[in-house]
Amino acid sequence: MVVVSMAGRMVRHARRRAGLTQRQLAARAGIPQETIARIERGRTDPRVNTLDRLLAAAGSGLEIMPRLGIGVDRTQINALLDRPMAERLAWAIESDRTYVEMRRSMRRVAE
Repeated sequence: MVVVSMAGRMVRHARRRAGLTQRQLAARAGIPQETIARIERGRTDPRVNTLDRLLAAAGSGLEIMPRLGIGVDRTQINALLDRPMAERLAWAIESDRTYVEMRRSMRRVAE
């Protein structure tokens, strides 16, 4: 089984989204097509500068974002999941009603 690196998936996704072949991306980025193929297959991890050039040539870019789920206290989530299905459903319905009523109240205040 071949495990493709995150960088390889990013390059392939950006390239395909831009409708480019590896050869076209290589011409735009000034990086050999063979190098792009190795990156996309996960055979090599590019330097950040190379990754940035490839993504920019495909009309994308690198962005710093927080990782989802890091530092999340799952105590309440797990407690809810431990409840029976019927109880979880009742809780969800009540939460939805509360949300709908809150939205109505906000609209009345705004008018």
